[in-house]
Amino acid sequence: MPTNHADTAVIGGGIVGLAHALAAAKRGDRVVLFERDDFSVGASIRNFGLIWPVGQKRGAIYQRALRAREIWLEIAAKTDLWCPQTGSLHLVHHQDEEAVLEEFLATTPAARDQGCRMVTPAEAEQLGAGVNTDGLKAAMWSPTELNVDPRRAIPTVARYLADEYGVDVRFGTTVRGINLPHLDTTAGIWHADRVFVCSGNDFETLYPHVYSAANLTRCKLQMLRTPPQPGNWQLDATLCAGLTLLHYAAFKQCTSLSALSERMHEQFPFHGDNGIHVLLSQTADGALTIGDSHHYGKTHDPFESEAVSEAIMDYLKTFANAPDLSIAQRWTGYYPSAPRGATEVVVNPEPGVTVVNGLGGAGMTLSFGLGEENLAA
Repeated sequence: MPTNHADTAVIGGGIVGLAHALAAAKRGDRVVLFERDDFSVGASIRNFGLIWPVGQKRGAIYQRALRAREIWLEIAAKTDLWCPQTGSLHLVHHQDEEAVLEEFLATTPAARDQGCRMVTPAEAEQLGAGVNTDGLKAAMWSPTELNVDPRRAIPTVARYLADEYGVDVRFGTTVRGINLPHLDTTAGIWHADRVFVCSGNDFETLYPHVYSAANLTRCKLQMLRTPPQPGNWQLDATLCAGLTLLHYAAFKQCTSLSALSERMHEQFPFHGDNGIHVLLSQTADGALTIGDSHHYGKTHDPFESEAVSEAIMDYLKTFANAPDLSIAQRWTGYYPSAPRGATEVVVNPEPGVTVVNGLGGAGMTLSFGLGEENLAA
């Protein structure tokens, strides 16, 4: 048997690749993971660090998110992964926002079964230290959301794979071509029985015809981060408000969403034009992560818009408070997005090869569940 042999090879060291490597290793495979960069620098470290079941499409996708949540907690129990069970609050300042959340709860028994419920402003203030109660009518509390610090979480998961399951994690190694059972890499020729291509924002290196046919696009987003909050101040629940109801699939079936959408587009046209909805989460060192915007296209300029950042901050201050909202860091992120509202793209371009991509902004939330599903297929 060749020295460089694995049962399963995974290409891509972001959360999608790590999830598929974990699922393969759990079933007993010898696994090698290749990542072309020396460490993960893509969408998996440029996000909020939120595991966000409450926003996912009802049914199988919601259940996938809950399974992924379980896996995050399993990893946290065996490592030093920072993973508080913060839950989330959707804060209500207008009757049309409340109508959407009431309809969502009335028509989504699975969410109610997980503990989603409406709470009063006083209860919201108890659950979230960052809640701005000015004009607050109510809130929807969801206990299912987790918070990880993505810049620490991704390296922690990679170490966990190596330490717990013996996965051969090879950063700084590019896979240049696949002709099973051979993989041509910058570390030599490898042999593998099965390959998962989880290449994130790289549509061009491997199977470009697959990405072209799948009509994947790229989303550019802008995000901001404060310094660590003074006095070890804790945000507690992750916070969002009315604009977020227009963003997530969980609310798309609510008939009351149309009235909210009409008002939001009239009241916040710039936010609508720039795909802005606003979440507030916290990192392991106490800094707050704020965002984001969404622009879609195959190619994006690398520049940030200060007007977009200002719009994000202006809307944040309508529903959230914190001791220090000065900005210490700004960045752009880029992630692949599947067309026509699809949750992901999974394609088998040839026997033994599976391309997995297009999870949009839900990679942290869905990847561990999707990895298990794809390894069981």
